[in-house]
Amino acid sequence: MALEMRDHCERCENTALPHDAPARICSYECTFCEPCSEAMRHVCPNCGGELVARPRRTAAA
Repeated sequence: MALEMRDHCERCENTALPHDAPARICSYECTFCEPCSEAMRHVCPNCGGELVARPRRTAAA
């Protein structure tokens, strides 16, 4: 089962997140840009889970 690689931050909705960009996700795959994750102290506002670094994919994948 592959991760759903969402392409925008769920908080600010303006930050584009290409598959090779740094982002943070929780266990439910909620996705946030680095600045929003920092502002939320690495805690998902949807589930309360920890936000961790999202694995990156190359453009060819």
